[in-house]
Amino acid sequence: MAERVDCLYRVSTTKQVDHDELNQADIPVQRKACRDFADKMGWVIVNEEQETGVSGYKVSANDRDKLQLIKKRAEQGKFDILLVFMFDRLGRKSDETPFVVEWFVKHGIRVWSVNEGEQRFESHTDRLTNYIRYWQADGESQKTSIRTKTAMGQMVQEGRFRGGGVPYGYRLAPSGILNKRKHEVCKLEIDEDEARVVRMMFNLCVGSGYGRSKIANMISGQGIKTRSGTNWHEATVGHILHNIAYTGVLRSGESQSEIFEELQIVDPVTFALAQKLMAERVNEFNAQRTMPKNISGQALLSGNIFCGHCGGRLTLTTNGTVRHNLKGGTVFRRRVRYVCYNCQRR
Repeated sequence: MAERVDCLYRVSTTKQVDHDELNQADIPVQRKACRDFADKMGWVIVNEEQETGVSGYKVSANDRDKLQLIKKRAEQGKFDILLVFMFDRLGRKSDETPFVVEWFVKHGIRVWSVNEGEQRFESHTDRLTNYIRYWQADGESQKTSIRTKTAMGQMVQEGRFRGGGVPYGYRLAPSGILNKRKHEVCKLEIDEDEARVVRMMFNLCVGSGYGRSKIANMISGQGIKTRSGTNWHEATVGHILHNIAYTGVLRSGESQSEIFEELQIVDPVTFALAQKLMAERVNEFNAQRTMPKNISGQALLSGNIFCGHCGGRLTLTTNGTVRHNLKGGTVFRRRVRYVCYNCQRR
């Protein structure tokens, strides 16, 4: 009777799902290689699982749903051999993956790689060889991470778009530069219609003292929508107000470029002042706050004036009286005043 095989395919990025360079071991390459190898060995593939966009270095085995599913199938005795394209498809964590492989072996499952053969744990030498293999895979992942960070840092230093979502206020344009795959690299340029909205947000924050919620309501009230056609949310406004890219600075992790004037929507002084005002609105910075929390109504000084006796911050209080007039109606008289909480309550 032919031995039953479960196959596990894994790629670290979604770009490797359907097409990529062969040396990246994309899903179709792994699947074909495993099927051909199983046919050669006279095995029968009974189940195939694939992990898309799952890092074998960053994601723990306990958090990988497909791997846990295969472990459950192993406990139920539904297959005899676990087959992968290369052993690093099982993981790249030197302090974890060898024990995952050993778990399968202890549960009667033979673990095979198309390119590296069977992984055994019959002797001390086998265990040492396996640990060295995953230690090397772990090191390669760290080197890849360093190379990626370095490349991203170099891209922002050169003013090139590193990918991802395009910030509101900008659009992508052809750069005339080709990458290694002969694809044209795009660059950022200012979208003047959106840039006017961004400048309006900063002006309302700095010039009028508006908070994120009021800015969102005011802009939405003027009929200005987001790219998706919805009203503005205060969290989106806050993200824009905190994004240093609007000063013309590109950033990737700890790498930060010089100012590219052609990408500058807001000057650095305005941006810095906006950060200061928003920070002062946070409760933890009440002691240093100079900007009033209220910008309308009868209590513009609330929170910014202090008691002359104890130095405590004055707060607003109101009360009122209802009086009847000669015509049978009522008149409500409202009294607004600043008080010291410490003096009144203590």
